[in-house]
Amino acid sequence: MTVTLLTESVVQALVCPADRQHWAVLDTLFCGLYVDVQRSGRMAYRLRYRARGRTRYLTLGDARIMTLEEARTEAREALRKVRVGMDPRAVLLPGAGPTIEAFFTEYYLPYVQTYKRSWKTDETLLRLHVLTCFGPRGMGELNGADIARLVGAMQTRGYAPATINRVLAILGYGYRLALRWKIQGISDNPVRYIRCLKEDNRIERYLNQKQISRLLISVRQSDNPCLADIVSFLLYTGARKSEVLNARWQDIDWTHQHWRIPHTKAGRIRHVPLSTGALTLLAQRQVTYPSQDNWIFTNPATGKPFVTVYYSWRKARKQAGLPDLRLHDLRHSFASFLVNAGRSLYEVQILLGHANARTTSRYAHLSPERLREAVDVIPSLQ
Repeated sequence: MTVTLLTESVVQALVCPADRQHWAVLDTLFCGLYVDVQRSGRMAYRLRYRARGRTRYLTLGDARIMTLEEARTEAREALRKVRVGMDPRAVLLPGAGPTIEAFFTEYYLPYVQTYKRSWKTDETLLRLHVLTCFGPRGMGELNGADIARLVGAMQTRGYAPATINRVLAILGYGYRLALRWKIQGISDNPVRYIRCLKEDNRIERYLNQKQISRLLISVRQSDNPCLADIVSFLLYTGARKSEVLNARWQDIDWTHQHWRIPHTKAGRIRHVPLSTGALTLLAQRQVTYPSQDNWIFTNPATGKPFVTVYYSWRKARKQAGLPDLRLHDLRHSFASFLVNAGRSLYEVQILLGHANARTTSRYAHLSPERLREAVDVIPSLQ
């Protein structure tokens, strides 16, 4: 962030530094007014102000089109509205409803925060893609062609189909809420005219016994004293990385031999049965670290759970000759082991905590040996 006296010549000469995505240049003459310079070359006048006890931002317009004097005039008018208790972002445009930025920051995000655990992801995707493209425009102005251009722009920048579809889902849900709430100026959902992109997100990576052996040797040599147990527990339980890193001793039921996960991706409490190997690992940790009565895998440097084990994991997987292996692939391997051992997809679904059987079906990778056994049941035709 840089502070300087803005002039037309200064604004038009601004270029975002190569090591940044955004660069904010504040005006010394008008408090709160700044130019948001993006690496892509886009520039926008924005206003930072306080309303209802929070810092808020208002996009005034494209700095390549709007003059500096026009930006200062609009900023001055916006602050007048703030002084009388109005939020300038929520002002309705003639016949076009609230601006995209006003609706999604004033209505959508506060609403989804009440129930959606991934609302921060929504906020990030909206800020990076939707607000930078449509922020100052009215909700009622957009049509299917506008949304199609957004999709095309994201494809050009190399975003994955899954990311683009997530943006479309958030934008479409916002319009459905606006229609449900009867927001003035909104009469249609332009996202419904756009087809989602085809996603090929099938997970193909899973470990065989030889690869597991190499991986376990490698993680046991790691400088991170907990990495080997974390990796082993992931393989024993098929749990998600975040669930294992935040596991607590109080959630281990030794009597019934299961692990209670209080905070899952689906937002429901889940109980994971513990195998003999998992119970042995936990018992050994209790003996080795008797003073750790809170988190199971405590970071010795902080006394709290690991935020990440990425760097030690990256080193270990390279040493094992598995440079592209993700921690989530251990969950996939767990499911594949069960399927190859003859367990049903329903059992795998319950153990992984999937609400939808279609999600579990991606993990049904049968080994070539089991496939050969399957075809051998066909009788000889000679």
